[in-house]
Amino acid sequence: MTRRPSARTSSASRRTFLAAGAGSLAALGGLPAFTAAAAEPERPLSSPLVNEQKALRLWYDKPADQSAMIQQALPVGNGRLGALVSGDPGHEALYVTDSTLWTGGLNDVLDADGQFPYERVEFGSLTQLAHLRLDLSGHDLASVSQYRRTLDLSNGLVSTAYTHQGATCRREVFASHPDDVIVVRLSRSGGGSYTGTLTLEGTHGESVTTSKGDAVVSFAASLSNSLRYGAAVTAVSSTGRVTVTDEGLAFDDCAELTIVFSGGTNYAPNASRGYRDSALDPRELARQKVLAATRHAYDTLRDTHVRDHRSLFDTMTVSLGESSGRQRNLDTWSRLQARAQEGAEPDPELDVLYLQFGRYLMISGSRDSVPMGLQGPWLDGNDPDWMGDYHTDINIQMNYWMPDRTGLSRCFDPLTDYCLAQLPSWTDTTRRLFNDPRNRFRNTSGKVAGWAVAFSTNIHGGSGWWWHPAANAWLGNTLFEHYEYTQDRRMLARIYPLLKGACEFWEARLLSITVTDPETGEQREVLVDDRDWSPEHGPQDARGNTYSQELVHALFGNFITAAEILGQDAGYRETVAGLRERLYLPRISPTTGWLEEWMSPDNLGETTHRHLSPLIGLFPGDRIRPDASTPDLLDAVRSLLTARGMNSYGWANAWRALCWARLKDGEKAYQLVTTNLRPSTSNSNGTAPNLFDIYQVDANRSIFQIDANFGTPAAIAEMLLHSRPGDIELLPALPAAWAKKGTVRGLPARGGFTVDFSWSEGRVTRATVHSVGGHETRFTASGVARHLRVRPGSSVTLQNL
Repeated sequence: MTRRPSARTSSASRRTFLAAGAGSLAALGGLPAFTAAAAEPERPLSSPLVNEQKALRLWYDKPADQSAMIQQALPVGNGRLGALVSGDPGHEALYVTDSTLWTGGLNDVLDADGQFPYERVEFGSLTQLAHLRLDLSGHDLASVSQYRRTLDLSNGLVSTAYTHQGATCRREVFASHPDDVIVVRLSRSGGGSYTGTLTLEGTHGESVTTSKGDAVVSFAASLSNSLRYGAAVTAVSSTGRVTVTDEGLAFDDCAELTIVFSGGTNYAPNASRGYRDSALDPRELARQKVLAATRHAYDTLRDTHVRDHRSLFDTMTVSLGESSGRQRNLDTWSRLQARAQEGAEPDPELDVLYLQFGRYLMISGSRDSVPMGLQGPWLDGNDPDWMGDYHTDINIQMNYWMPDRTGLSRCFDPLTDYCLAQLPSWTDTTRRLFNDPRNRFRNTSGKVAGWAVAFSTNIHGGSGWWWHPAANAWLGNTLFEHYEYTQDRRMLARIYPLLKGACEFWEARLLSITVTDPETGEQREVLVDDRDWSPEHGPQDARGNTYSQELVHALFGNFITAAEILGQDAGYRETVAGLRERLYLPRISPTTGWLEEWMSPDNLGETTHRHLSPLIGLFPGDRIRPDASTPDLLDAVRSLLTARGMNSYGWANAWRALCWARLKDGEKAYQLVTTNLRPSTSNSNGTAPNLFDIYQVDANRSIFQIDANFGTPAAIAEMLLHSRPGDIELLPALPAAWAKKGTVRGLPARGGFTVDFSWSEGRVTRATVHSVGGHETRFTASGVARHLRVRPGSSVTLQNL
């Protein structure tokens, strides 16, 4: 990561776990992310709402400051559209982003230094789509009382409630995936009505058009890269009047009001079409969607959304113990502050809220569109740091460690679709430019094959900053791990060409050198990565970096497994196996006692560097593990991890927590989780009031980085369950704060399983293993290992463990 300034059922089913290939239509058919619905959504016959007593909620006693939306506003999203909601009683603001509204383009040129331009013109940036502003006469904050703002994670709703002139006023906001709209609902009890205005503002100087015939306000425009986009909003009321003005909509004497917004671009995930659908009219499609939605009652729209949201959110539930009544009664920001006080007692229900908030963001930001980058679809301006891009040396991977580990495998699909949609562009750019003399990382052999990517990528096939050779292996390994969870052979067949192309790249790149065994003095020929960089420190021209060697070792193993499962390429499978056998693997430094990051006994970089590149074989890799590695190697890994420190950026703390969980040190992993939950202030990084992870540059500038919001929940999941194909272990890194009592339902495991289990005083008391495609596994709980055979679709329950 470049840090330069600048209701689950009692038994899981394969169908619900994998969701077949429905979420991958975009990549299969080249469909645009913003498209007409294939059919009218199925509407629920009864309300699916989780009641207030059971719903998981964040809450606040004042609205967001509109000068600090990224820290205070509450997020909603439908997987493509995301909005930050201020909750201001009299002056509501929604900042809306479409995940595909990217400037820039293919950006397939190198500058004199061998870098791809990395700025907002050629490379481009994610930008906002629109602002919605709702102004209510007489509802200024000073005129209301009993104010409360809530994010209901269980139902996927943001609400605002307050008392005004004796009436109880309520506002609900949600982003519906089935209807592809954002809905705002105003209602009240105790008499009175609303009078005010609704305006739609573009964020690139667009001109707004109003239509008196159907009361729709809209705009249409295009970026300099030919990407067309548009948005539309309307409002309806059965109790008052809605009229069209030159600026937008006005409403008067409305006891209730429903506002519906939609919008998008003509982006299409198809390189052969230039990533555009030339026939799509975004404004007209947005108009159709808002008008279609307003034909339904508000309760119908909300209940359709809630049922869809819960179909994902309820796949996993967690209890880590009980918090005190005093802790529960605090608003969310006060609760974070209380938790951070020296000597404060654990707050396990807050830990669960943070975990479930991460899952809520994944559901809201990653469905049927492009994957989430550095900020997801939640921006407060058109100049996000690092352009809101996809960084391939940790961030895009960390974003997608969580879905499979927390019952959200369907939300992984956008990453698969993105990589496959970009693969033709990545392959072409690699063929033409990787061995360009200006590229410092070019292959010494002069050969090039397969595909590679840069440190930064955009949705147009474009590259930014330096080439990053090892990223193809890391992306491939990330996709293959998704297969390990789901056992979805169709998905494996889809990514097989990507895995093979990455192997072909490394077959052309690896160098054969002679090394001397430090113990025996014997010499042998090994294969090493060519001139490369261990992100993002140390020499840029070292060979055999641990980071690359470990990633390529895992890639080759994953390709071999995939080829065997699919019955493909027996001859090439043997070739790759031979390459893997000859790969150099890191040694323990006799100077530092650490696992070497470079082929040197000396540390050539920063001791406390944010990245854990040399530990990638520990996490997310599997080569280094407590049950299969020598004590000397584990000591070297532990020493290096200790030297890296326990206080860094949020994403770096999350990676450290995951590594300590793999080493079965629950207390250190828990310390890092709580560090990420400390309140962000002008002098520290941490968690903002709305639970976004914030990198605080100074008192006047803070940066939202969403990867910690996903990496930290992934760490919590790893503390509760470690898995790899053929092996499941419960509570490998349980800290004392969660040991008294806990329950988990629907926690996934690699190999095609989900597990429900409970514990008391640190010991598992009951566990049920459900197969969603797996057949057998070694199962360890409370220190006792068993061999389980489970038919797909069936379960095994163990008691009195």
